[in-house]
Amino acid sequence: CREVRKQNSSEWCRFIRSSPDCHLEGGFLDYLNGVFCVFPPRLLPLAVTLYALWLLYLFIILGVTAEKFFCPNLSAISTNLKLSHNVAVFSLTCPLHGVTFLAFGNGAPDVFSAVVAFSDPRTAGLAIGAIFGAGVFVTTVVAGGIALVKPFTAASRPFLRDVIFYMVAVFLTFMVLYFGRITLGEALGYLGLYVFYVFTVVLCAWLHRRQRQEGLAPPGSWEPEAPTDAEEQESSGTNSGDYGEEYRPLLPSQDTSLRILTAALSPLDYRKWRRKPWYWRLFKVFKMPVELVLLLTVPVVDPDKEDLNWKRPLNCLHILTSPLLCVLTLKSGTYGLYQIQGVFPVWGLVILIGFVLAFITFITTSNDEPPKYHCVFAFLGFLASAMWINAAATELVNILRTLGIIFQLSNTVLGLTLLAWGNSVGDTFSDLTMARQGYPRMAFSACFGGIIFNILVGVGLGCLLQMTSSQPVVKLEPDSLLVWILAGALGLSLVFSFVSVPAQCFQLGKAYGICLILYYLAFLCVALLTEFRVIHLSS
Repeated sequence: CREVRKQNSSEWCRFIRSSPDCHLEGGFLDYLNGVFCVFPPRLLPLAVTLYALWLLYLFIILGVTAEKFFCPNLSAISTNLKLSHNVAVFSLTCPLHGVTFLAFGNGAPDVFSAVVAFSDPRTAGLAIGAIFGAGVFVTTVVAGGIALVKPFTAASRPFLRDVIFYMVAVFLTFMVLYFGRITLGEALGYLGLYVFYVFTVVLCAWLHRRQRQEGLAPPGSWEPEAPTDAEEQESSGTNSGDYGEEYRPLLPSQDTSLRILTAALSPLDYRKWRRKPWYWRLFKVFKMPVELVLLLTVPVVDPDKEDLNWKRPLNCLHILTSPLLCVLTLKSGTYGLYQIQGVFPVWGLVILIGFVLAFITFITTSNDEPPKYHCVFAFLGFLASAMWINAAATELVNILRTLGIIFQLSNTVLGLTLLAWGNSVGDTFSDLTMARQGYPRMAFSACFGGIIFNILVGVGLGCLLQMTSSQPVVKLEPDSLLVWILAGALGLSLVFSFVSVPAQCFQLGKAYGICLILYYLAFLCVALLTEFRVIHLSS
């Protein structure tokens, strides 16, 4: 399909429609047909500009869905399953950082993007580029930025443990790329290695806690520092509805269902709006349409609230909209549009059943108290938000492949730049903010603990879902020298940190941060020079 730009501009549309390789798997929009058939050749720059803006908005959709809907519901599920907060939390407020439920929440965009990219051999390079590219970016730019913002003493044993596991994961991926395939056993090995990592984290934390109880280990000698509950609540930025004594009503009032629905569907907090700067307001305006649609289709259960975020009219509406969303986004609506006996569509049946269940729920519950089965809404919200992320990730992969065809760029370079940067921007801001607030050790641990999940589960699960009983092998043939440069750069950055951090007695300052950032800039220059054939292997 990349040969299309070598054709005469009058032949672009015919070439796209006649070439099987130009057919995009999944997705709701045909980006190749749009740019080469809908837009005339002279308006190609306009089409590319619109696609770039839509690409940025897709990253916003992924970030908002994961942060405000996917993660809170995962937290509620872990609470309902009676999991310890120490095991479930990803915010690294304890030694057991980034290993279970909310590790999936934080890495959801990366993992879903990898799963979608691995679904088509033509876009597998995007997944490899994004996973490795994000690894290089987070372990150099983000880790170096933390050291520049706030010099600190790293947590020794968690750092060494995470780097060793990550180096093993990178080595396994390097071997898979070398042999050009991944088998069922190797895919299960990725997931098994992550389970072993979780077991190691839990065991180390239990041993350290036992030593502290026996007085053999000083508290806080090796784990990342944890903020107090008050500090954590203040820095979380979540809207709990408590704005201080001056905003509390003198007498309790009984809100009507219509008022509850209207308030629950408002994505804007007017008091917060007045306090924020202009750039925050501008970004909020861009996010509001996404947040409104998500509020309409994804329920959120909040265990920290007294009413568990029970909004009776809106939750009843969710019984109708969430299943409808799932069937219309699964396989890009293929199942939802299926006609039962050639007469009645599946989406019509879902609406009928959802309406009956919503009506029964509405008449058997009250506005004041959540029902005993309210936890079911957390699972429904988890599924709905996962379908949103999967749909956005599918569009993201398709539009990146389209841009690669337009600009004659490989999937690998698009993965290590645009896809890796887009998926890492949230982690970057959260980690640097955490460091500025006085918790650099916690932020630094997140750099290495979180991406272990992304590479092991992203590659393992992404390839496992593509295997069938007739073909239990996924081919991962490197398409250029760039893949090897990317893998080598990630391995070298990990070796550098593994050697230099203990050599500095875990005292990390600005010199370490500058070295990491300069390393990333050098790597990026080499990668781009390789992509544009300035650096190449002699025949």
